Amino acid sequence: MLAITEELGRFEELFSDVVYPVWPLWLAGAIAAVGVALFFAYRLGWHRWALQHRLLTGGALAIVLAVGIPTGWYTISPLLERETVCEASPIAGAGAGSEKCAGVAMAAAGSTSTATPAPTAAPVATAAATQPPQFQPRVARQGEFQGADDFHYGRGQALLIETGPGEYTLRLENFSVRNGPDLFVYLSTDPGGISDALLLGDLKGTDGAFNYDVPAGTDVSRFKSAVVWCRQFAVLFATATFA
Repeated sequence: MLAITEELGRFEELFSDVVYPVWPLWLAGAIAAVGVALFFAYRLGWHRWALQHRLLTGGALAIVLAVGIPTGWYTISPLLERETVCEASPIAGAGAGSEKCAGVAMAAAGSTSTATPAPTAAPVATAAATQPPQFQPRVARQGEFQGADDFHYGRGQALLIETGPGEYTLRLENFSVRNGPDLFVYLSTDPGGISDALLLGDLKGTDGAFNYDVPAGTDVSRFKSAVVWCRQFAVLFATATFA
Protein backbone atom coordinates (compact mmCIF):
# COMPACT_ATOMS: atom_id res chain seq x y z
CA MET A 1 0.00 0.00 0.00
CA LEU A 2 2.88 2.36 0.84
CA ALA A 3 4.43 1.75 -2.59
CA ILE A 4 1.10 2.58 -4.27
CA THR A 5 0.70 5.87 -2.40
CA GLU A 6 4.30 6.83 -3.15
CA GLU A 7 3.69 6.19 -6.86
CA LEU A 8 0.54 8.33 -6.67
CA GLY A 9 2.64 11.01 -5.03
CA ARG A 10 5.11 10.90 -7.91
CA PHE A 11 2.21 11.17 -10.34
CA GLU A 12 0.95 14.23 -8.46
CA GLU A 13 4.40 15.81 -8.64
CA LEU A 14 4.51 15.09 -12.39
CA PHE A 15 1.08 16.66 -12.75
CA SER A 16 2.08 19.78 -10.80
CA ASP A 17 5.37 20.20 -12.71
CA VAL A 18 4.28 19.32 -16.25
CA VAL A 19 0.51 19.45 -16.59
CA TYR A 20 -0.71 22.20 -14.25
CA PRO A 21 1.38 25.10 -15.64
CA VAL A 22 -0.20 24.57 -19.11
CA TRP A 23 -3.40 22.80 -18.09
CA PRO A 24 -5.63 24.52 -20.72
CA LEU A 25 -3.50 23.01 -23.50
CA TRP A 26 -3.57 19.57 -21.85
CA LEU A 27 -7.34 19.80 -21.36
CA ALA A 28 -7.90 20.76 -25.00
CA GLY A 29 -5.63 17.92 -26.11
CA ALA A 30 -7.42 15.40 -23.89
CA ILE A 31 -10.83 16.44 -25.21
CA ALA A 32 -9.56 16.18 -28.79
CA ALA A 33 -8.02 12.74 -28.11
CA VAL A 34 -11.26 11.43 -26.60
CA GLY A 35 -13.21 12.78 -29.56
CA VAL A 36 -10.87 11.10 -32.05
CA ALA A 37 -10.99 7.81 -30.11
CA LEU A 38 -14.81 7.84 -30.03
CA PHE A 39 -14.93 8.61 -33.75
CA PHE A 40 -12.70 5.65 -34.70
CA ALA A 41 -14.49 3.37 -32.23
CA TYR A 42 -17.76 4.23 -33.96
CA ARG A 43 -16.29 3.70 -37.43
CA LEU A 44 -14.96 0.30 -36.34
CA GLY A 45 -18.35 -0.70 -35.00
CA TRP A 46 -17.29 -1.13 -31.40
CA HIS A 47 -20.58 0.34 -30.22
CA ARG A 48 -22.43 -2.57 -31.84
CA TRP A 49 -20.17 -5.07 -30.05
CA ALA A 50 -20.83 -3.28 -26.74
CA LEU A 51 -24.61 -3.47 -27.33
CA GLN A 52 -24.40 -7.16 -28.17
CA HIS A 53 -22.44 -7.90 -24.98
CA ARG A 54 -24.29 -5.66 -22.56
CA LEU A 55 -23.62 -7.79 -19.50
CA LEU A 56 -19.86 -7.76 -20.04
CA THR A 57 -19.84 -4.08 -20.97
CA GLY A 58 -21.99 -3.13 -17.99
CA GLY A 59 -19.84 -5.15 -15.58
CA ALA A 60 -16.62 -3.58 -16.82
CA LEU A 61 -18.15 -0.10 -16.60
CA ALA A 62 -19.42 -0.77 -13.06
CA ILE A 63 -15.95 -1.86 -11.91
CA VAL A 64 -14.31 1.22 -13.42
CA LEU A 65 -16.85 3.52 -11.77
CA ALA A 66 -16.71 1.71 -8.42
CA VAL A 67 -12.94 2.14 -8.26
CA GLY A 68 -12.49 5.42 -10.08
CA ILE A 69 -15.16 7.57 -8.41
CA PRO A 70 -14.12 6.97 -4.74
CA THR A 71 -10.43 7.21 -5.59
CA GLY A 72 -10.89 10.36 -7.63
CA TRP A 73 -13.10 11.96 -4.99
CA TYR A 74 -10.64 11.16 -2.18
CA THR A 75 -7.77 12.63 -4.17
CA ILE A 76 -9.46 15.66 -5.73
CA SER A 77 -12.12 16.75 -3.23
CA PRO A 78 -9.65 18.20 -0.68
CA LEU A 79 -8.37 20.54 -3.39
CA LEU A 80 -11.83 22.12 -3.52
CA GLU A 81 -12.29 22.53 0.24
CA ARG A 82 -11.15 25.58 2.23
CA GLU A 83 -11.22 26.16 5.98
CA THR A 84 -10.22 29.30 7.87
CA VAL A 85 -8.94 28.79 11.42
CA CYS A 86 -8.23 31.69 13.77
CA GLU A 87 -6.35 31.52 17.07
CA ALA A 88 -4.91 34.28 19.22
CA SER A 89 -1.20 34.99 19.18
CA PRO A 90 0.84 34.15 22.30
CA ILE A 91 2.17 37.71 22.02
CA ALA A 92 -0.24 40.12 23.66
CA GLY A 93 -1.50 42.85 21.33
CA ALA A 94 -0.03 41.21 18.24
CA GLY A 95 -3.30 41.43 16.33
CA ALA A 96 -5.37 38.83 14.53
CA GLY A 97 -2.53 37.63 12.32
CA SER A 98 -4.68 37.47 9.19
CA GLU A 99 -7.21 39.66 7.42
CA LYS A 100 -9.57 36.70 7.44
CA CYS A 101 -9.33 36.57 11.24
CA ALA A 102 -9.93 40.25 12.00
CA GLY A 103 -12.29 40.49 14.96
CA VAL A 104 -12.54 36.73 15.56
CA ALA A 105 -9.05 35.59 16.58
CA MET A 106 -9.49 35.91 20.35
CA ALA A 107 -12.83 34.14 20.40
CA ALA A 108 -11.62 31.37 18.11
CA ALA A 109 -8.60 30.77 20.30
CA GLY A 110 -10.78 30.26 23.35
CA SER A 111 -9.24 33.22 25.17
CA THR A 112 -11.08 34.72 28.09
CA SER A 113 -10.91 38.26 29.29
CA THR A 114 -9.37 39.02 32.65
CA ALA A 115 -10.84 41.71 34.85
CA THR A 116 -8.51 44.52 35.83
CA PRO A 117 -8.03 44.54 39.62
CA ALA A 118 -9.03 47.61 41.56
CA PRO A 119 -6.28 49.95 42.81
CA THR A 120 -4.62 48.64 45.94
CA ALA A 121 -3.04 50.31 48.87
CA ALA A 122 0.47 51.73 48.63
CA PRO A 123 2.20 48.95 50.62
CA VAL A 124 0.83 46.26 48.24
CA ALA A 125 1.92 48.24 45.17
CA THR A 126 5.39 48.60 46.65
CA ALA A 127 5.60 44.85 47.20
CA ALA A 128 4.49 44.16 43.61
CA ALA A 129 7.11 46.53 42.27
CA THR A 130 9.85 44.43 43.87
CA GLN A 131 8.80 41.29 41.98
CA PRO A 132 11.00 40.30 39.02
CA PRO A 133 9.61 41.26 35.61
CA GLN A 134 7.50 38.58 33.93
CA PHE A 135 8.74 36.88 30.77
CA GLN A 136 7.40 38.55 27.64
CA PRO A 137 6.76 36.23 24.67
CA ARG A 138 8.86 37.15 21.65
CA VAL A 139 9.47 36.01 18.08
CA ALA A 140 12.72 34.06 18.19
CA ARG A 141 12.86 33.11 14.47
CA GLN A 142 10.63 33.49 11.46
CA GLY A 143 10.31 32.59 7.82
CA GLU A 144 8.14 33.20 4.76
CA PHE A 145 6.20 30.31 3.26
CA GLN A 146 6.89 29.32 -0.34
CA GLY A 147 4.92 26.73 -2.26
CA ALA A 148 6.70 23.65 -3.56
CA ASP A 149 5.57 24.57 -7.11
CA ASP A 150 2.86 26.49 -8.98
CA PHE A 151 0.22 23.92 -8.05
CA HIS A 152 1.25 23.36 -4.42
CA TYR A 153 1.19 27.04 -3.50
CA GLY A 154 1.79 28.35 0.02
CA ARG A 155 2.13 31.81 1.53
CA GLY A 156 2.26 33.50 4.91
CA GLN A 157 4.66 33.64 7.81
CA ALA A 158 5.95 30.96 10.18
CA LEU A 159 6.79 32.51 13.56
CA LEU A 160 8.72 30.51 16.15
CA ILE A 161 7.64 32.28 19.34
CA GLU A 162 9.36 31.78 22.68
CA THR A 163 6.43 31.83 25.10
CA GLY A 164 8.53 31.17 28.20
CA PRO A 165 12.13 30.29 29.02
CA GLY A 166 12.85 27.35 26.72
CA GLU A 167 9.18 27.02 25.68
CA TYR A 168 8.12 27.58 22.07
CA THR A 169 5.05 27.83 19.87
CA LEU A 170 5.01 27.73 16.08
CA ARG A 171 2.48 30.25 14.78
CA LEU A 172 1.32 30.50 11.16
CA GLU A 173 0.07 33.98 10.18
CA ASN A 174 -1.51 35.39 7.00
CA PHE A 175 -1.46 31.73 6.02
CA SER A 176 -2.90 30.14 2.90
CA VAL A 177 -1.98 26.84 1.26
CA ARG A 178 -3.29 24.45 -1.36
CA ASN A 179 -5.46 21.89 0.39
CA GLY A 180 -4.85 18.19 0.03
CA PRO A 181 -5.30 14.84 1.77
CA ASP A 182 -3.43 13.95 4.96
CA LEU A 183 -1.56 17.26 5.45
CA PHE A 184 0.63 17.78 8.52
CA VAL A 185 2.88 20.52 9.92
CA TYR A 186 6.50 19.78 10.83
CA LEU A 187 9.66 21.46 11.97
CA SER A 188 12.46 20.30 9.68
CA THR A 189 16.25 20.30 9.87
CA ASP A 190 16.27 20.83 6.09
CA PRO A 191 15.94 24.55 5.20
CA GLY A 192 14.15 23.75 1.94
CA GLY A 193 12.35 20.47 2.54
CA ILE A 194 11.63 17.74 5.06
CA SER A 195 14.39 15.83 6.84
CA ASP A 196 14.77 14.58 10.41
CA ALA A 197 11.48 16.36 11.05
CA LEU A 198 9.43 16.92 14.20
CA LEU A 199 5.69 16.40 13.77
CA LEU A 200 3.64 19.16 15.39
CA GLY A 201 0.17 18.09 14.27
CA ASP A 202 -2.26 17.91 11.40
CA LEU A 203 -2.89 21.05 9.36
CA LYS A 204 -5.62 22.92 11.23
CA GLY A 205 -6.84 24.95 8.27
CA THR A 206 -5.99 26.09 4.77
CA ASP A 207 -6.23 29.78 5.74
CA GLY A 208 -5.96 32.03 8.77
CA ALA A 209 -3.66 32.26 11.78
CA PHE A 210 -3.11 29.43 14.27
CA ASN A 211 -0.61 27.87 16.65
CA TYR A 212 1.24 24.62 17.32
CA ASP A 213 2.89 23.88 20.66
CA VAL A 214 6.47 22.63 20.35
CA PRO A 215 7.09 19.71 22.74
CA ALA A 216 8.84 20.71 25.95
CA GLY A 217 12.58 20.19 25.94
CA THR A 218 12.92 20.47 22.15
CA ASP A 219 16.17 21.99 20.92
CA VAL A 220 14.64 24.38 18.37
CA SER A 221 18.07 25.52 17.17
CA ARG A 222 18.27 22.23 15.21
CA PHE A 223 15.38 23.16 12.96
CA LYS A 224 15.77 25.28 9.85
CA SER A 225 12.21 25.44 8.51
CA ALA A 226 8.50 24.85 9.02
CA VAL A 227 6.94 22.46 6.50
CA VAL A 228 3.48 21.49 5.27
CA TRP A 229 3.74 17.89 4.09
CA CYS A 230 1.30 15.36 2.62
CA ARG A 231 2.20 12.29 4.64
CA GLN A 232 0.16 9.72 2.74
CA PHE A 233 1.51 10.58 -0.71
CA ALA A 234 4.92 11.90 0.44
CA VAL A 235 4.49 15.27 -1.31
CA LEU A 236 5.84 18.62 -0.14
CA PHE A 237 3.27 21.44 -0.22
CA ALA A 238 5.01 24.46 1.37
CA THR A 239 8.17 25.42 3.25
CA ALA A 240 9.10 28.43 5.38
CA THR A 241 12.87 28.74 5.90
CA PHE A 242 13.79 30.40 9.20
CA ALA A 243 16.01 33.46 9.04
